Amino acid sequence: MLHKLLMVFAVALFATMGLQPQPASAASKDFLDYSTQHALGLFTQEIPGAQDLLSKGSGVLVFPRVLKAGLGWGGEYGEGALIEKGQSIPSSYFNILGLSFGFQFGIQEKTVIIVFLTDKALQDFKNSAGWKVGVDGSIAVIAVGVGASIDTAQLNSPIVSVVFDQRGLMYNLTLEGSKISRIMK
Repeated sequence: MLHKLLMVFAVALFATMGLQPQPASAASKDFLDYSTQHALGLFTQEIPGAQDLLSKGSGVLVFPRVLKAGLGWGGEYGEGALIEKGQSIPSSYFNILGLSFGFQFGIQEKTVIIVFLTDKALQDFKNSAGWKVGVDGSIAVIAVGVGASIDTAQLNSPIVSVVFDQRGLMYNLTLEGSKISRIMK
């Protein structure tokens, strides 16, 4: 009984974290900027085809650290930054929040890179009040492991998400149903 009560509390906590935009403090903004640049550097250095993918995009949304935990019920949360083509610094900041139920067990840390390959996809995302993956936009999710590469010739979706640098063990790997919301600076 106590176990179920703790899980309900954890899910409620995850849910309330993503409902209202929260102002980012100066230190957290600087750290997020640094983490975003670091994640992009690792992405382009370690994954063949990553630079080609980024060069084709109108913008890239980087979540340097998304934590996911689950035991039947699961939740994930991370904060990230949007960098538009031709810019070197983020134009806006977002969080990603996901809740799920089903066969899942473990803890996972991952980096999520979402590349908007068309101007329309990027504008639709920026103009939304809250963006739910799989509802407001169809995303092709690519899980990149050791030695894998990205073949941009095979991509036909206007939005591509790459999940990499996974630490930990988690059975379920999806962004479906996750909500992305703007964080005020």
